[in-house]
Amino acid sequence: MSAEHLWYIPNQVRPGHRGDDTTEDHNSLDTLTSHAHALERHGFAGALLGTSWGRPDTFTVATALAARTTTFEPLVAIRPGFWRPAHFASAAATLDHLSGGRLRVNIVSGTDGQEAYGDGEADPAHRYARTREFLQIVRRLWTQEEVTYAGQHFSVTRSSLGPRPVVRGDRAHPRIYFGGASEAAERVAATEADVQLFWGEPLDGIAERIDRLRRLSAELGREHAPLEFGLRVTTFVRDTTEEAWADAEAKVAQLAARSPEREAWSARDRGRSTAVGQQRLLDLAERGEVLDDNLWTAPGWFGGGGAGTTWLVGSAGDVAKSLRRYQDLGVTHFVLSDTPYLREIERQGTRLLPLLRD
Repeated sequence: MSAEHLWYIPNQVRPGHRGDDTTEDHNSLDTLTSHAHALERHGFAGALLGTSWGRPDTFTVATALAARTTTFEPLVAIRPGFWRPAHFASAAATLDHLSGGRLRVNIVSGTDGQEAYGDGEADPAHRYARTREFLQIVRRLWTQEEVTYAGQHFSVTRSSLGPRPVVRGDRAHPRIYFGGASEAAERVAATEADVQLFWGEPLDGIAERIDRLRRLSAELGREHAPLEFGLRVTTFVRDTTEEAWADAEAKVAQLAARSPEREAWSARDRGRSTAVGQQRLLDLAERGEVLDDNLWTAPGWFGGGGAGTTWLVGSAGDVAKSLRRYQDLGVTHFVLSDTPYLREIERQGTRLLPLLRD
């Protein structure tokens, strides 16, 4: 199976995200555009733009970057609690049209200070039911002339869009990525998403989840093309295996020094109010510090979250070998990153990406 590779562009108010060394104008349009141009130059398909309340608006940033690039595809993370589905479908179709069909969408259903933006839905079951309706309406508006839909959370009557998303080959609309590891999340992914995006779990955990999601798709009567799978993970690459591990350990020591209050937290203590997917990563530390060949769990003890919880560490050859093993399981979408972001785009675009293409 062929695979495609994306990166991560920091979308932060404060500098220093996960050890990035860019401080002055770190989130200016010129700085972020330099990242996007470097990704284009090295052949990355695009980059994920993260979302949370209090960060720059992902859709605005994506629109600005799309206007300054030619092949770069923004993977825009959005939360259904921020948007009404028809409004989002229209905004996304417009950006997709203006960019020549370069938009991708990552749907995020987890809680995130929702009181600050007026989202009163805290119950996980209801949030995922709302997400299912959101995706059903958006997909129909992207593909049908007129939509009437009456759900528990959303409804539209004789709704239609103009412009519509770009249709190209088997692409009928922007690809919909989705995260989440709870039972409710997996049921939504199995029926409504295009790509289930995993975090950096060991191979056996990813294989188990792929098998379960494929069975769920069949059991729940999925109506769309088969679900695809992606991996969002930190890739820590150096010239040699020994150099990579020495530098990785030094970097985690720096993280620990900056966050001493977090050192004593156990994975279990930290997970009491943590999303299911994040808790799965934190629990990995109890299995061992290094899993499979080079999946390192230690960063999660010192402030790492999400893709910062586990790292694939090694030479370009080591990391490429590990990523190909995920690909053998059925993963075809990879969102990679390390910091400093711009330096690592250059390093990994030069050393790692060619190996993945080969």
